[in-house]
Amino acid sequence: MNDDIQFIIDSTKEAMDSAIVHLKKQFVNIRAGKASPAMLGSVMVDYYGSQTPLSQIANVNTPDGRTITIQPWEKNMIQPIEKAILIANLGFNPMNNGELLIINVPPLTEERRLQLAKQAKAEAEDAKVGVRNARKDANNDIKKLEDASEDLQKNAEADVQELTDKAVKRIDELFANKDAEIMTV
Repeated sequence: MNDDIQFIIDSTKEAMDSAIVHLKKQFVNIRAGKASPAMLGSVMVDYYGSQTPLSQIANVNTPDGRTITIQPWEKNMIQPIEKAILIANLGFNPMNNGELLIINVPPLTEERRLQLAKQAKAEAEDAKVGVRNARKDANNDIKKLEDASEDLQKNAEADVQELTDKAVKRIDELFANKDAEIMTV
């Protein structure tokens, strides 16, 4: 019997952890002022007829906090990479020097920082919704267990609530860090 409850709690913890992992991935895509190769993570390049992630056909580096350089492994890929960056609509205008692409990352305006902070808050709220849905599903599963005593069910629900509280606290910490990172000039 305890195996069923333990399974529900473990799968709930896994669902909550995956919501946090997803939030971290979303936060990587929200730029916070300094250049990062992750900013180009969503760029897909037409590589001989198939859509390929930029990181698989070029080196993406950040020589300093305001510049991203892209050095394709094949020189003939410079134009398709430049086109893909423009199509991705990231607000970057790559400069082509014949051997590599250079992107100057403009500093964020106060208005843009506030937009990004709002976007980060929305992502954090989505993660909290995911955690709460996992809690609701777990509590429903616990109530469906017919051969579990009322005490076992109450204890399991308390464990699930404890997991929920920890996950929400972690999400709040991640958001606070990202918000501070975004708002730092």
